[in-house]
Amino acid sequence: MSIGIVIASHGEFAEGIHQSGSMIFGEQEKVQTVTFMPSEGPDDLRAKLDAAIATFDADDEILVLADLWSGSPFNQASAVIGENPDRKIAIITGLNLPMLIQAYTERMMDAAAGVDKVVANIMKEAKDGIKVLPETLQPEETVASGVAAPTLSSAIPEGTVIGDGKIKINLARVDTRLLHGQVATAWTPDSKADRIIVVSDAVAKDDMRKQLIGQAAPNGVKANVIPLAKMIEVAKDPRFGNTHALLLFENPEDVLTVVEAGVPITTLNVGSMAHSTGKTMVNKVLSMDKKDVETFEKLRDLGVTFDVRKVPNDSKANLFDLIKKANVK
Repeated sequence: MSIGIVIASHGEFAEGIHQSGSMIFGEQEKVQTVTFMPSEGPDDLRAKLDAAIATFDADDEILVLADLWSGSPFNQASAVIGENPDRKIAIITGLNLPMLIQAYTERMMDAAAGVDKVVANIMKEAKDGIKVLPETLQPEETVASGVAAPTLSSAIPEGTVIGDGKIKINLARVDTRLLHGQVATAWTPDSKADRIIVVSDAVAKDDMRKQLIGQAAPNGVKANVIPLAKMIEVAKDPRFGNTHALLLFENPEDVLTVVEAGVPITTLNVGSMAHSTGKTMVNKVLSMDKKDVETFEKLRDLGVTFDVRKVPNDSKANLFDLIKKANVK
């Protein structure tokens, strides 16, 4: 048993938001879109819903994400519920992208979870995804209180040992874009990290970028920006023994610097390296030159293994096979 997801809307909105979700979270199984077009009637819509549900296994529970309460997609899905009292089906209206991403996340985090368990988390994320800048325009009762300042300051006295005194690096990733949608909504829950740390000398000096990264953090997760030297200190600081971190680097050279200084990175997710003059594309999202290749070779010699994936659902690729095939010079 698993959960089949039906995205239903007036017009082509369902197909568009499905495409957006795939860009951020990767292609998903057991997801169908149902569009209600101007030339169609209720019977046409019902036939599409039935066809979508028929693609799922007979024991799958069904989650319908619809655009409007009392709209035709909702009404026809409600009829399906009424005619199938023995099958677990739930409908959530007010379709938005955070809702869809959370639905994917819930399935990924607990494949055995039923609709009744995941709906509450989806509802909360969909509502919390409505935010405004400047924050002064946000209604007072909905202002988020958990936005972390872009520092790793702590009131805990130096020398205090928390847990085993060793920071847990749940994921280390090279990504030119650093903290963006795929990282916030896919990699963060997949890694089970409770703190995102952007490790970059350049970004640590840029107040605007630090502010944007703080705002991009997913709910319940702190986001910080620190220079390389600070990351080396943090790795040796026993006060971070209970921290489960997702480390983000702009380039492999910064990773090599901290690894050589003792930061315990054993696996590096190579997610995205932007193209620039003199670099060779080794796949659709990775561009590198001879210096990058030499850096990866040094990391390999230090015992680091590589996980080449843009999003968690992608199949892992072999980094050096890609480099060899692309003939990076």
